[in-house]
Amino acid sequence: MLDTQKTTPITANTPNTNANQPLSQTANGGVSQDSKNLVIINWLGCLFAGFIPPLVLMLIKKDDAYVQQQSKEALNWCITFFIGYIVLWIVAMILGFILGMIFGPLAALPMMIVGLIAFSHPVFCIMGTVKGSSGANFKIPFNLRLIK
Repeated sequence: MLDTQKTTPITANTPNTNANQPLSQTANGGVSQDSKNLVIINWLGCLFAGFIPPLVLMLIKKDDAYVQQQSKEALNWCITFFIGYIVLWIVAMILGFILGMIFGPLAALPMMIVGLIAFSHPVFCIMGTVKGSSGANFKIPFNLRLIK
């Protein structure tokens, strides 16, 4: 069957049919390079400056769904990590004191566990940076979703 629809060539006067498309998406449905760059800044900022860069991007880039989603994920991760790290540090101090009373070298074990937990922050931030550079959504599995 032949296609009987008339096609018009694209010229400078042709209206943009993608005018209602979100700014974060390109014509083929992918994520724009600007959005990818902002997500990279978001996750690296989370790594080096804490919750400030994700919060700023979440408040400024309201028109970009991809940046919004990733900045909320990074902000939730910063909050989750901070709460978890403080709680684990307090538990490690108490447990270290108790274990130190039993046998001195055992007091170092809880602090080693806190050190391993602290290593998760740069790992997840780098994973978010790598996923963000390709335009993929990145979700941390055990993140508290406080900001929706």
